[in-house]
Formats: sequence, structure tokens, C-alpha cells
Amino acid sequence: MFYHLFKYLDQYDLPGAGMFQYISFRSSLAVITALLISVIFGKKIISMLQRQQIGEEIRDLGLQGQMEKKGTPTMGGVIILLSIVVPTILFADLTNTYILLMLITTVWLGAIGFVDDYIKVFRKNKDGLAGRFKIVGQVSLGIIVATTLYLSKDVVVRDKVMDANNKPVKEIVVDTHTGLQTVRTKTIDVKSTTTTIPFIKNHEFDYSSFFSFLGKYKQEAGWIFYFLVIIFIITGVSNGANLTDGLDGLATGTSAISGVTFGILAYLSGNLIFSEYLNIMYIPNIGELTIFISAFIGATIGFLWHNSYPAQVFMGDTGSLSLGGIIAVIAIILRKELLLPFACGIFMVESLSVMIQVWYFKRTKKKYGEGRRIFLMSPLHHHYQKKNIPESKIVTRFWIIAIILATFTIVTLKVR
Repeated sequence: MFYHLFKYLDQYDLPGAGMFQYISFRSSLAVITALLISVIFGKKIISMLQRQQIGEEIRDLGLQGQMEKKGTPTMGGVIILLSIVVPTILFADLTNTYILLMLITTVWLGAIGFVDDYIKVFRKNKDGLAGRFKIVGQVSLGIIVATTLYLSKDVVVRDKVMDANNKPVKEIVVDTHTGLQTVRTKTIDVKSTTTTIPFIKNHEFDYSSFFSFLGKYKQEAGWIFYFLVIIFIITGVSNGANLTDGLDGLATGTSAISGVTFGILAYLSGNLIFSEYLNIMYIPNIGELTIFISAFIGATIGFLWHNSYPAQVFMGDTGSLSLGGIIAVIAIILRKELLLPFACGIFMVESLSVMIQVWYFKRTKKKYGEGRRIFLMSPLHHHYQKKNIPESKIVTRFWIIAIILATFTIVTLKVR
């Protein structure tokens, strides 16, 4: 909104209007605004939730400090959603396909989570929305994202033009102001299913290469496979964040760390100079995504003001499903989805702990007639609670691991 307003006013040489053309300036405003909304308005929303007696129903699982959380307001994810959406609308370019896609993702998953929380709180059904309906919602979003990436003319990547010997074609560019000539690699914007592979020198991989045997149909087959990959990633990461949301500040803090990671990657991928220097994929118009990610970071950090131990509010599925889905879609848009095991390592480990526990329990029950467990309890953070490690210490240690993984993710840009 302000971006479009000041872009118009800049035509009349209004002092300061040109500042809104800079992504760094608008990103700073988005972070600050999101923080203020989540901290100041968040307090009012928590008070409203308390008045409506929208409290968390806690099952006694024998975990230290678990029953003390009973009655703590839930559905606080609304605070996060507002803190993301409002700054994005105010400071981002609303004609940008990537921004529109992220807004749809936020509202879509927020709505699914809200329905789930509503059923738990107001219908007094502890199971909430049936799992199959959540999956349908997540798969539907995956289809929307994949279809947009496939059909939108604005969604392209900048590829190097190669000669018959598979070497980059060079071209001479003349600066219209100075007349100076520079030699650079010739490029072209193309629709592609290309993604980034870490640790590999020629680190770009096209999903369609799996289907080279199909000849002229390999590109179409690549897109179909890419659709399935997108749906799987959105569903997996969204549910991973949902499983991680079990201790005060755990999901919020790790999401903020992942947000910072992808914010850096978005800025670098959308900057022609930095992307060329780092030899990473340049994606036209992707820099605008930095504004959305900045709002995301501000919203999650601001929510920690209320959600850190001991929590004054829980985000509920309204927040956790959205956080995971948002991170997944950002990674897909940036063509960095293969970095998710590092950037979202906590989510992945939490999900794996549940899958391993369930698999081992069923296997041993079938074999011995009695189910056995690998972990004292899953997801993994509950395993450490069962070992009587204080909740705040578990959360802090998980944050430290998330920071290490985030740093490692950034380092992969140069480790090839």
C-alpha cells in the first residue's frame, strides 16, 4: 500500500518518497511494524482470549510442569498472522506474484489451523479437525503453489546461455551513461523446474532430467514430478512445525531462526551482483520476498515476548501449521527446498522421532505381542522432558542447534 503510494508520489519529487523503492528500507519497516503489532496488539488479543475463556486443554502425560499450563489462552497464532499480513500489505509490492502467493499461503493455512483450534476449544473435541481434512487443505495449497509457479509468466529463473561446447556465451554490454564496455555472460529468463543442490560445484539440478528417456515430453513429466515434490514438502514441513509446538517458545524461536536464514537467501537470490558473485541462481523479482520474510521474522520474535517460558499464550494450530507451511513455500519459491533438512532441521527431527516411535512400536507389537518404544516419549522434546530436563533448557538447546544448522545452511553457498 505505502509502496504503491510513495512510488506514485515519487513522480512529483516528494522528499523521501524514493526511499520506498529500496527493499532494505521497506524490510526494516516491516520488521519493526510486525514487532510492534505482535507485542502491543498481541497483549490486547491475549486479554480478549482470556475473557472468552479460550484456554488450552491439557492431558496429564506425566510431564514436568505440564498441568500448570492448563487454562493458558490458545489460538494465539492469530497474533502471528496479523503481524505478518499487515506489514506485508503496507510495505510490499502487491503486484508481485511471490508476495501474493505468500499471503494466500498464510491465510490458507491459518484458516485450517483456526478451524482445528475452534473445534478443540469451542466444540470441546480434543482431536480437533480430522487429520484427513488437514491433509486435503495442505495438498490443495500445494496444488495452488505448484500451479502458480507453472502458469505465471513472472515466475522464471535466469539461465546462462551455453554454446555448442557447453560453455557460457559472452556478450559485450555498453553503459549508456559512460560509454564503458564490459564483458559478461549472456543470460535468458526461462520457465524451469531447476533447484539448488548443496555441496555440488555445478549445484543446479533440473527435476526434468529424471525423465530424459521421455525425449520431448521430459519437461512436462518434470513439472508433474515437481508438483508432487511441492505438495510433499508443504505437507511435511507444516506438520513438522505442528509437532514441534509442544514447549513454550520452541516452534516460535526455531521458525524465527529459519526465517532469518531464508531472508538472507532471498535477498542474495534477488540481487544480481551478489548472486553472480556467489554463483547462485538469480531469480528475477524474488528480492521483494524479503519484505514478507522480514514481517515473518518480526512476527515470530514479537510473539516470543508472550510465548517464552512461562507462556502467556499458545499459538495453537492457527500458528504452527502456518509457520511450517510458510517456510516450506518460501524454500520452494527460492529453489532451495533441498536445504530444508538443514534450515528446518528441528522440524525434521521432531517429525522423524514420531515416525520412528510409531513404526518401532507397531513392529515390536507384531513381533513380540507387546509394543516397545525407542524414545521415552515422542515428539523428541517430550523425551527430554521425561528425563526431567527443565523445559527452558530444552528449548534453549534446541534454539542453539537451530542456529548452528542455519549457519551451516548459509555456508553451503560457498562449500562446493
